[in-house]
Amino acid sequence: MCLNWSRTKVITENHQIRVSGLTVDVVRKNIKNLHLAVYPPMGRVRVAAPLLVSDEAVRLAVISRLPWIKRQKNRFQRQARQSERQFVTGECHYFQGRRYRLNVIYQHSRSQVVIRNKSTIDLIVQEDADQTYRQKIMLAWYRQQLKQMIPELIQKWEPVIGVKVTDWRIKHMKTKWGTCNIEARRIWLNLELVKKSPQCLEYIVVHEMVHLLERHHNERFTEMMNQFLPLWRLRRDELNDSALGHEEWDY
Repeated sequence: MCLNWSRTKVITENHQIRVSGLTVDVVRKNIKNLHLAVYPPMGRVRVAAPLLVSDEAVRLAVISRLPWIKRQKNRFQRQARQSERQFVTGECHYFQGRRYRLNVIYQHSRSQVVIRNKSTIDLIVQEDADQTYRQKIMLAWYRQQLKQMIPELIQKWEPVIGVKVTDWRIKHMKTKWGTCNIEARRIWLNLELVKKSPQCLEYIVVHEMVHLLERHHNERFTEMMNQFLPLWRLRRDELNDSALGHEEWDY
């Protein structure tokens, strides 16, 4: 058992069970409702359950959702994946939902990334720049671009949703597009969103901001998403159907 402490005592317990040939990660927390999720890239099944819910109750919940779980696992396994990027000339890289050809330019000047036209990204680095350094420059550019996009979206949606975001941050996440710390009123956004269309980014921003009003993905949450962003399901499907980035995916 793992104990985590903040201003209030939070208890979590983690283990695995087998259900109809599936390995299911079970995480027990101080929560009221049971939540089931399937994660990329291969369809890892995870159940977050209240502390007093038995394994048998978790097992029955998983069995009741088996057709849906199998559909999600099949979708992830069919989903296109980018090969590992080497950051060399000729590779395809994505920005705001558009695919670009990378052109690496070696010269004696400061490192930078420049979108030259609608099809080419120039990565300008020093002649001795290795793959690690080229990747570092690209990721720093991606992060800076995403930082410029987020404030406008938050300012647009705060008066619409009726919430105030105290803080927002960017990090690289393997299993989530975004997350929300309700107590701190802070939202986190996945750096990979910079590669997706602006509509997908907006959907995730709205999604996390609505969590400031409703913690869970319940009927109330869905009703608010329908109210604020009626086409949110189309944007969710576009995001989930887009190519996954290359990852080692270590759980």
